Amino acid sequence: MSLTWLPAALLEDPSVARALGHARAGADGVQVAAVPGARAAVLAAVVAADPERVALLVTATAREADEVAATLRALLGADAVATFPAWETLPHERLSPRSDTVGRRLAVLRRLAHPDPDDPAYGPLRVVVAPVRAVLQPFAAGLGELAPVAARVGEERPLDDLVHALAGAAYLRTDLVERRGEFAVRGGIIDVFPPTEEHPVRVELFGDTVEEVRWFKVADQRSLEVAEHGLWAPPCRELLLTDGVRARAEQLALQLPGAADLLHKMAQGIAVEGMESLAPVLVDQMVTLLDVLPAGAIVAIDEPERLRARAHDLVATSAEFLEASWSNAAAGNVTPIDLRAILGRGSYWSLREVRQHALELALPWWDLTSFVPDLELAAEGDGPSVVIAGEEVPAFRGDTEAAVAAVKEYVAAGLHTVLVTEGAGLAARVVEVLRDHDVAARVSTSAAEPGVVTATTGSLGRGFVIPGAGLAVLTEADLTGGTGATTRDMRRMPSRRRGQIDPLQLRPGDLVVHEQHGVGRFVEMVQRTVAGATREYLVVEYAPSKRGQPADRLYVPTDQLDQVTKYVGGEAPTLNKLGGSDWQQTKARARKHVRQIAADLIKLYSARMATRGHAFAPDTPWQRELEDAFAYIETPDQLTTIEEVKADMEREVPMDRLVCGDVGYGKTEIAVRAAFKAVQDGKQVAVLVPTTLLVQQHQQTFSERYAGFPVVVRALSRFQSDKEARAVLDGLADGTVDVVIGTHRLLQPGVRFKDLGLVVVDEEQRFGVEHKEALKALRTAVDVLAMSATPIPRTLEMAITGIREMSTLATPPEERHPVLTVVGPYDERQITAAIRRELMREGQVFFVHNKVSTIERVAARLRELVPEARIATAHGKMGEHRLEQVVLDFWERRFDVLVSTTIVETGLDISNANTLILERADQLGLSQLHQLRGRVGRGRERAYAYFLYPPEKPMTETAHDRLATIASNTDLGAGMAVAMKDLEIRGAGNLLGGEQSGHIEGVGFDLYVRLVGEAVAAFRGEGESEPLEIKVELPVDAHLPHDYVPGERLRLEMYRKLAAVPDESGLVAIREELQDRYGEPPLPAQVLLEVARLRTVARAAGVADISAQGSFVRFGPVELRESQQLRLQRLYPGSVVKPALRTVLVPAPRTARVGGQPLRDGAILDWATGVLRHVLLDPVSAA
Repeated sequence: MSLTWLPAALLEDPSVARALGHARAGADGVQVAAVPGARAAVLAAVVAADPERVALLVTATAREADEVAATLRALLGADAVATFPAWETLPHERLSPRSDTVGRRLAVLRRLAHPDPDDPAYGPLRVVVAPVRAVLQPFAAGLGELAPVAARVGEERPLDDLVHALAGAAYLRTDLVERRGEFAVRGGIIDVFPPTEEHPVRVELFGDTVEEVRWFKVADQRSLEVAEHGLWAPPCRELLLTDGVRARAEQLALQLPGAADLLHKMAQGIAVEGMESLAPVLVDQMVTLLDVLPAGAIVAIDEPERLRARAHDLVATSAEFLEASWSNAAAGNVTPIDLRAILGRGSYWSLREVRQHALELALPWWDLTSFVPDLELAAEGDGPSVVIAGEEVPAFRGDTEAAVAAVKEYVAAGLHTVLVTEGAGLAARVVEVLRDHDVAARVSTSAAEPGVVTATTGSLGRGFVIPGAGLAVLTEADLTGGTGATTRDMRRMPSRRRGQIDPLQLRPGDLVVHEQHGVGRFVEMVQRTVAGATREYLVVEYAPSKRGQPADRLYVPTDQLDQVTKYVGGEAPTLNKLGGSDWQQTKARARKHVRQIAADLIKLYSARMATRGHAFAPDTPWQRELEDAFAYIETPDQLTTIEEVKADMEREVPMDRLVCGDVGYGKTEIAVRAAFKAVQDGKQVAVLVPTTLLVQQHQQTFSERYAGFPVVVRALSRFQSDKEARAVLDGLADGTVDVVIGTHRLLQPGVRFKDLGLVVVDEEQRFGVEHKEALKALRTAVDVLAMSATPIPRTLEMAITGIREMSTLATPPEERHPVLTVVGPYDERQITAAIRRELMREGQVFFVHNKVSTIERVAARLRELVPEARIATAHGKMGEHRLEQVVLDFWERRFDVLVSTTIVETGLDISNANTLILERADQLGLSQLHQLRGRVGRGRERAYAYFLYPPEKPMTETAHDRLATIASNTDLGAGMAVAMKDLEIRGAGNLLGGEQSGHIEGVGFDLYVRLVGEAVAAFRGEGESEPLEIKVELPVDAHLPHDYVPGERLRLEMYRKLAAVPDESGLVAIREELQDRYGEPPLPAQVLLEVARLRTVARAAGVADISAQGSFVRFGPVELRESQQLRLQRLYPGSVVKPALRTVLVPAPRTARVGGQPLRDGAILDWATGVLRHVLLDPVSAA
């Protein structure tokens, strides 16, 4: 960001200089009129001119606050500006604001009260940007005095002090840090996720000294680079439970019976959800943001007219929600927290009160507006007015010629012309284009000069021209016409992932499948010491072998955890008996059936493998430029998937990959990059989508991403006239169209491609078999990339078994929060309040009513309840053209509320719609509920989903289960969890077609999938039909000590990784991970790694049993040739070979031949590895 010279340049304009004069004189009521793009820049100029000056800029919405803050950071430096966010909850709701919101708020207050002069990231602030909601809501006094928990390398910080400080700052202690506001302690390592950071921090102590502070990734818990400024963790709650607060909570419990349950817990020192809403009556004093500003700070109001309306709506809606919550409470729901009786006022101040307060504090109040005042008619008492003469830059919307002509005009007029783009790629491209048109241009970070256009990177909203300062600033939004993405906070890119952490979460009572013994019930994890050696075991309970007897128990050593999987299948399967034949029969039946499936699948696979496709070239510089210009942070999964797709395209075999990812997880970006790669090789790309609306959305996305590259993107849909469609078809035939996006119209016989290279199928589950057959007919040797959020069973089956490659996106994108899901009875007041709250945020609402006959009546009722809302209806009985027009209008924000049937369930991507109201939630299936909820929560605002049911009608058991599931699985990416739960509720019958269901219920989903995979491998002639169960019973002390890896779930996860490790490189990776996450492994953990190494050697040698037997060690099954037997006797005299039992007994090693002690731990493992290597694996013996 290199625009810090711009504020000083603006002061050349006399009117801006006059505004600075008013600021220095401390004038109140100053009115500054300027074009929209220039308002933030003028404020930056006034602030930058005086090093001590601080300003508060108030905007109407949180989104505007973030955008303006990004602009100011570009002008004043990244560390000089901070956003003070508002709570995303209303003051009376029993919900706590998110910890990252609180952390950001407290960090700002701390920097205002006690800036750190040594660290610019936490040093003095120049501008605080806040939405009006944050300014109107008072907060507890003294929050700026709360010291963050800080630790830097070299400081003395005893571990206990750090832990107490974090607990006191309301951080939650867990065994694995996954969310903001959590911390974990393991030995001398503390992991903390401060709410203000985008990665958690790992603090390593040596004694009481802080030795190292590094970032680490949540996905795989591995360290990233060193965190330069150490740990800086502000508190996660705005109400800390001090002794005074606890005593007051105890007294108040009698006055507020509705909140007595919260208050009693708080009195005991327990932090509870929603306790912040009680702050006004629990703390001594509440203050506003104005009270914490330094003396003489400017309070600038951006667009006062909009702000007044927004402030009024906020107060009214809050009161309305409170009323709705009371009526809900009467219906049996929780009571809201209503403090009006005690405080005598509402939770929000009015704007007039805030203005009055600013006068009392002698803070100058400025209005920044687009409306030019009449200076001659200014009344006596009005403040001074400043009009900054300037004009807006026209929106060129991708019209290169018009943009170049405008730039030439500015340069000819002697203006310093600056072009600001988000990514470096576009800046370089713009300079190239200008030079091609004989305009002097350069990419530079220094100040602009007349006669030369300067291109630079930064984040400015709209451009502006101020002749008085000799400045013309054009931005990316002016050039492309798009408003740009809203989450353009480019942060550290996540490094490539090394393996997702997925702790095997087993709770006592969970059903598990052991590959050799069948379905059992997990009981616990225990440590046992046998012959002086300590090991950990999983205890699994099976059906009793005799009726009336206690259940049999199986102790599974943790190094055999690869044999155990969690059971997913039918409702409640019968437990198998240990040693019984029922499990073998079940498995044999499943295996027989699986062979039939595998044979069919192999035909498809071998046909594809035999085809020769086009091998695409490696990435070009343009490809990298396109990828650099991506405005979001790629998630680790996205990066992996993109690499996999590109690798597939570069192979000769045609690609057939399925990308599974929950709604909004960035599947489209993968398609954008793959399509671009294909076009670079001169191939055409067809993108197939199910609805016309998606055609338009994708066309906009692709065109925006390809802006500035010579790629021709065209759409083919019913929204076009025949003439337009014909032009597109001709372009496809003669090769002038590179990318075509269309519905199944693309599959009609008349469509001809010149050189098709890639087909992308979006929302694959919506296309039938005949569509896919038509696709194959287009070209057999074409690469296919399919994308889906909820894959259909057959697709899932083919992907799972490796016939098609599959990539899964499981990480939610940054800045996305779980949807707040409310399940409750239908109540008009709540609906009214929910719609109003959304309108207040300038958002949109989906209202789902599933009966076409009454939908207009419902819409009319909503118009009565919320007259100011613009409401439209959409349902499947409308003409298709009309329906798509309505949805398109909704997408373009011409309506606020869309009342529709469940047709909105698939593939609508409307990031501005953040409230979903579902009228009869009891009548819909689970996947429908999940898909519908996926329509909201795609932006940065907190999303709400209301699942309502009629209070007067009884609900079925299944409906109740579904609603309970959807209410509990609110996290992003819960798609797979919901799909598995759906499997449980409906039984596995329809997962992979009728006849498989019994087999899946018998063996469990995971094992079934493994069986299919093995059968496919056997048909291909690859590998073993079944993995060996390797048993190592030697006197070794091999386990993960509890003080080294605390928490059963983390130990299980590590044991599972060790059990499944395939080779030496895998072991090295696990050792690195242990070292990184838990510190230097103690001796028992090192021995455990050696056991895993021995298992890899045994697997290579085909040995399944290595155990101590008296004074011998038994190895089996082994079949030795004569030369190997001779070698065995020579190297290990006294060995006994038992060919009938296929075992070898080797004398157990001792420290000395006579009177020596038996070897233990690492030494005996090294010896056993040596036996296998020297006797069974030696290449000489195989010769």
